[in-house]
Amino acid sequence: MTLTAVLLAGGESRRMGTEKATIVFNGEPLWQRQITLLRHLGPEKILVSAREERSWRPPDTELVLDRAPPRGPISGLTAALARTRTSHLVALGVDMPFVTAAQLQDLCHRANPGCGVVPTIGRRAEPLAAVYPVEAYVDFTAALAGNDWSLQPLVRRLADEGKVQLVKVSEAEAELYRSLNEPQDLTLRRR
Repeated sequence: MTLTAVLLAGGESRRMGTEKATIVFNGEPLWQRQITLLRHLGPEKILVSAREERSWRPPDTELVLDRAPPRGPISGLTAALARTRTSHLVALGVDMPFVTAAQLQDLCHRANPGCGVVPTIGRRAEPLAAVYPVEAYVDFTAALAGNDWSLQPLVRRLADEGKVQLVKVSEAEAELYRSLNEPQDLTLRRR
């Protein structure tokens, strides 16, 4: 298995009121923390998915612009899969600072040829900290061309087709997938 990694940083941050990637959380900007996590996986390439160039983007990463008009995370994932020349793409949201390197490595180790891994908490998939096979690109493209841009039904279709396996997250690990969406979320710390 070979990996490309993508940091998803294309959101508008309306609820947060400022660009999430530059928020300092536990002593470092979110983008820096997440790029470090992705580097630990040893990917062949790290992509940064955004709506436009970002001043903070490290020079050893590649910018992937969301296709216009942007349709949320599905736009960034589709664009990243289009640029993926490896067997799998590992995706990580910039606003998920509780995800650990060990957790991401576990997801990568569970992936198989032609099949990625998406964690689930209860009935809800966590598609922004997941591993996708390059074969999923056709499914992402079709979903983006449709009128339902939610990742939940897309992930379920990928699971039905055997392109991803859904992995239940234990209650103890569920906090790893918390996102920072509003200013009050910045007071959260890992328990």
